[in-house]
Amino acid sequence: MVKKITLPLTDEAIKDLKAGDSVLISGSMLTGRDAAHKRLFELIEKGESLPVEIEGEVIYYVGPAPAKPGHAVGPAGPTSSYRMDKYTPALLDRGLKGMIGKGARNREVIDSMIKNGCVYFAAIGGAAALISRSIKKAETLAYEDLGTEAIYRFYVEDFPAIVAIDSKGNSILVQSDKH
Repeated sequence: MVKKITLPLTDEAIKDLKAGDSVLISGSMLTGRDAAHKRLFELIEKGESLPVEIEGEVIYYVGPAPAKPGHAVGPAGPTSSYRMDKYTPALLDRGLKGMIGKGARNREVIDSMIKNGCVYFAAIGGAAALISRSIKKAETLAYEDLGTEAIYRFYVEDFPAIVAIDSKGNSILVQSDKH
């Protein structure tokens, strides 16, 4: 059975999600990749305010291709999540509720997810064109100089994903020691 969930996520909705659940996500989410995460992390370390409010948000690790006429974005597949691992606990401590990407997360991220009551969704790698159909609107919010790696707000309808790691730390992913 596929669960339909609406963003923003409530703590109750997060607790109801179990590793392995198939979900269709609707609502709005942030996007960001390595360069944007590094900038956010540096601001947190300096005690400065962030250019976007992350409390209660879900962030999709994506750098969408340019949009063709009539589309919100071009192909928008997930990037490897481990590249954000060193920045993630600080964002979770600031109120980030969920992440969407592909691949395993390190122990520090999983421990921070448990502590903060967060969820990690896996999007389907190799399905960038399919995923982009669920993205109805995209707005640039910050770091426009990063091009496709800027922080966007995506408005999505029935975005397909799987709960890869739930708020209790249960995971469908094989852990690796390489990162």
